[in-house]
Amino acid sequence: MNLRRDVFQAIADPTRRAILLLLASQSLTAGAIASNFDTARPTVSRHLAILTECELLKQEQAGREVHYHLNPDKMKEIAEFIEPFRKMWDDRFNALESIMKNYQSKK
Repeated sequence: MNLRRDVFQAIADPTRRAILLLLASQSLTAGAIASNFDTARPTVSRHLAILTECELLKQEQAGREVHYHLNPDKMKEIAEFIEPFRKMWDDRFNALESIMKNYQSKK
């Protein structure tokens, strides 16, 4: 049975989020990524496998090395899912700010 991981389960882990941040500006090998963490390399490799399985990362073969980089299409899907929630909270905070300004001007 091949169970596909949920992308939000993948990004719930702080190490995986840190890996995504590392790869935001450049592609890196597994070894280069692992050197940024105080965990065993197999642990980082497992995180990379999960992120790749969720299609948040893509692998690119460069000779004997495999470089990991962000999958912008999948990141865009996440952003599009989150956007209505961000807008809802922006609207609520703007309404609260307006109420507070009216309250302060009446004092």
